[in-house]
Amino acid sequence: MKYKRVLIKLSGEALAGTSGYGIDPTVINTICDELVEVHRLGIELAIVVGGGNIHRGVAGATAGMDRSTSDYMGMIATVMNALALQDILERKGVFTRVLSAIDMREVSEPYIRRRAIRHLEKKRMIIFAAGTGNPFFTTDTTAALRANEIQADVILKATKVDGIYNKDPKKFKDAIKYDHLTYIDVLKQGLTVMDTTAVSLCMDNRKEIIVFDLFSRGNILKLVNGEKVGTLVSMEGA
Repeated sequence: MKYKRVLIKLSGEALAGTSGYGIDPTVINTICDELVEVHRLGIELAIVVGGGNIHRGVAGATAGMDRSTSDYMGMIATVMNALALQDILERKGVFTRVLSAIDMREVSEPYIRRRAIRHLEKKRMIIFAAGTGNPFFTTDTTAALRANEIQADVILKATKVDGIYNKDPKKFKDAIKYDHLTYIDVLKQGLTVMDTTAVSLCMDNRKEIIVFDLFSRGNILKLVNGEKVGTLVSMEGA
């Protein structure tokens, strides 16, 4: 396998399926099936899950809510998604741990870096919840931060499209897909891969990002095997 320790960033919206809200049982089961398949090959898997299917901090702030309060609500939403993932993964026979940046000891463990690494070494799948524990930071930034902390080989950013385009491929038929970009390319062009804080953190630490289509069956397995899928973001250009 090309990668031995992988961090996967799952958006909350992905768990909602076509409904746009809540958790779609069929979708989350399909995602977990693929995660289990990869995990059983011996790959150490960490997941950062968003909460946009339940509450988005920025959207709440735009509607007039205090930004910090709205962001904390979003963090709690990620814990709900993490528990849903944990339940299905454990019913499929995978030992998991939910590590929360906000103290919720009744349903999760507090995030401690050394403990997270130890869980991975013991072949437990870990799910990071509650973002960084701070308002004004996205779960993209959480993914970049946690990937560096646990020394993951790569960040796999799961999306609904098959890579990074120069513009929205769902709106523009002439959108051009990139196979390989540098961090600077992403920042200069303002491409909405991850927020600028996350991209900058990955650039500073040379942590590669691969953006891929979550709903194309087998993509995660292909990626850990080193196959070219989606768009690679790294220090060097193509």
